Amino acid sequence: MKNTFKYILTLAAAVLVFASCAKFLDRPAEDSYTTANYYQNDTQVEQSVNYLYNSPWYDIIRFYIYGSETMCGNVYQGSSPYSTLTVNGTDADLKNMAYSLWAVNAQCNTVIKNILASTGTASQAAKNKAIGEALAWKAMAYFLLVRTFGDVPIIHDNTEVIKEATYNEQVKVQKADVYEYIIMTLEKAMELLPKDANIGKYNRIDYYAAEGLLSKVYLTKAGVSGSLSQEDLGMAARCAKDVIENSGRSLTPKYSDVFRLSPSVFQQTGENLFSWQWTSTSGIWTAQNSIQSDVGLTGFSEFGDIWGDWKGPSIDLQEAFGVSAIEDPEQRPNTDDRRAATMMMFGDKYDYFWIDRGGFDFYRFFFDDTYYPVGLEKNGSNHEWCCQSGANYAKHLFGCGADHQAALGVSASRMCYQLPTHILRLSDIYLVYAEACVLTGNNAEALEYVNKVRARANASQLTSVTVQDVWKERRLELSLEGDNWYDFVRRSYYDVDACIAELKAQRRSHWDGISKVYKDYVVDDEGNYVGPGAHKWDNSSIVYNTEDDLVDVKASMFVVPFPTEDVVSNPNVGSTAEPVHVDVRETYSYDF
Repeated sequence: MKNTFKYILTLAAAVLVFASCAKFLDRPAEDSYTTANYYQNDTQVEQSVNYLYNSPWYDIIRFYIYGSETMCGNVYQGSSPYSTLTVNGTDADLKNMAYSLWAVNAQCNTVIKNILASTGTASQAAKNKAIGEALAWKAMAYFLLVRTFGDVPIIHDNTEVIKEATYNEQVKVQKADVYEYIIMTLEKAMELLPKDANIGKYNRIDYYAAEGLLSKVYLTKAGVSGSLSQEDLGMAARCAKDVIENSGRSLTPKYSDVFRLSPSVFQQTGENLFSWQWTSTSGIWTAQNSIQSDVGLTGFSEFGDIWGDWKGPSIDLQEAFGVSAIEDPEQRPNTDDRRAATMMMFGDKYDYFWIDRGGFDFYRFFFDDTYYPVGLEKNGSNHEWCCQSGANYAKHLFGCGADHQAALGVSASRMCYQLPTHILRLSDIYLVYAEACVLTGNNAEALEYVNKVRARANASQLTSVTVQDVWKERRLELSLEGDNWYDFVRRSYYDVDACIAELKAQRRSHWDGISKVYKDYVVDDEGNYVGPGAHKWDNSSIVYNTEDDLVDVKASMFVVPFPTEDVVSNPNVGSTAEPVHVDVRETYSYDF
């Protein structure tokens, strides 16, 4: 990926904007369109932003789903540089993530320019809505950029940069100014987007989705100066409360339903404010979801495309939920529905996976040769438990082909599924509101909304709340969704010592001897699977191996370096380059 800025800027200028075949939108098929004959009516204008909900984001997935989740201590994946917070600019997943985010910014800018230049019969309302969606996605891209890399360039207009040939002269802008730019972008998006509550129920971005993101941006920006801004906290609370009270959205009653295939399950409440909406039928590579391949269990589907069972939720995350992989699974407490919906542990059963077989049984999966639906390959683990942390992903899994077909009426295929990926949810906004409240002394309101989130998970109600309670609640609610590392980043702005202490105290490593204990529990002396109780549970041989725990954490580790290719082409984005201050409101505008 040579010279990311130049490549992405040029791509945006040359791209022929097309509407990907996204299942989540009803639209007719079309032949090839050009910018001259497209955007002619309301339908075409709306379709022009379809692909912003999937394709440009595809290359962020591996960093977002388990790179950042490993950095924050939620995922174990051995001696990865993400585990040790030492990822550098040559890392493939990091480079792909940066490529993806700059691509989103470029594509959004291009879509906006094309709509503004269109001369068809499309109504102003349709144009406003489409431009608003593009601006909201642009803001999301910059929100991820600034929290990942810190100070970053602002590419407001790709065309101008290309015209002036200044792509190798772009300089980093101070992150406080980047946050102001994101706020300005979201304010313009909200000016253009409708408030119709039904929009959100079809997973399109509306006014309240953009406002929800704005509330989270204000909460993050509040600490960027090194101390908490009460004004920013107040804005975070006000924006969040408006979404909560006026958007028409509510929490999906059952937590696990948020992450299921069936649109009728999660769209009924509109909980998901920003989602990547994938398709399995377009034939366009990058328009599909392939996350299950990276995080699922070998043999979990019939497509031979899963290789993620050696990494999984960390011991530390398990303990945050109050469970342990080395305790008798028959005695495991189930005090929070989010635990099983987030991670699979030995002994778990799921009625929404392998539905044609009556559900998925995690006792049998590794150790019972007879337990495979027709068409599914035998598990490749050779009767060995694969992830040494003692847990595997449950989020981001859709199941097998029969599950996909039953939910959507269309087939999955190799590395090609339609399960949406939700990146901003209403429950997050509840917790943004709670944190802003507790940091400004309004503990009663904070307690109410923390308990609403906990009630949905059937977790016990708190009688009082502190900022640390909200901090932990965010981890439990949003774990494995690419968010928890960024909580550390924003807190490091004003309380870096606490962040360092928490990371160093985590149990980020693994168990030795766990597979034999599990196998003995369900397999008899003749090697036959008989289920729990084949032998008495005995975990005395399991030992915690500390080799992957963090021993050295520095403040500089909360910023990830730019890809090396970019720094070579443009030293202005190097880690030692000084960022500039920009008066955002004077320098940039959305004058349309």
